[in-house]
Amino acid sequence: MSSHHIVREKQEPALLVLGLDNFSDEMLGQLLEWSPTLITTPLTAEQINSQGIKVDIIIADGAGLNLQSDVRLIPAANTPIKAALDFLLANDYKAVNIVTDNVTLNEFIPYADKINLVIFSGSQKIYPVTPGFSKWKPAGELIEILSVADSLEVTGLEPMGNKSYRTILDGFFTLRFDASFLFIAEDI
Repeated sequence: MSSHHIVREKQEPALLVLGLDNFSDEMLGQLLEWSPTLITTPLTAEQINSQGIKVDIIIADGAGLNLQSDVRLIPAANTPIKAALDFLLANDYKAVNIVTDNVTLNEFIPYADKINLVIFSGSQKIYPVTPGFSKWKPAGELIEILSVADSLEVTGLEPMGNKSYRTILDGFFTLRFDASFLFIAEDI
């Protein structure tokens, strides 16, 4: 890879790491490749620092924390997710990759149309899509619809039951539905 690329601040998605229990070091390395703004909680910061990775922002109330001088603190407010996403929006970030052990989609719904969200949990990549979403995938790939969608029409997918679908052939699949967005998951 060439080292001649110039990455401007906020050009790459920020990285919010809330848990690494079921996440591969290789995938984490890929997400860190372009030196994103790294936001985490105190407990996860310890894990990350032990791997020699620099944390930029910690979400906490600040009591009893021994912060390095170049690490910013944002108040935990309601939840770490809300605190981090509110901070990113207030600071004009356009996208964020989120690594978490537990996904509660309701926490992300208010932000799905405000910032480009990609959530990594275990072996899944979860993200919101808009009506008419289309993506190329090889045959046999699994797609899971995580939101309730009125009038859902799928093309290029066969139902597998329990909101899961499999791509029929190499090529594009399309999702049409009556909602502003819905969350889908694919294996990584």
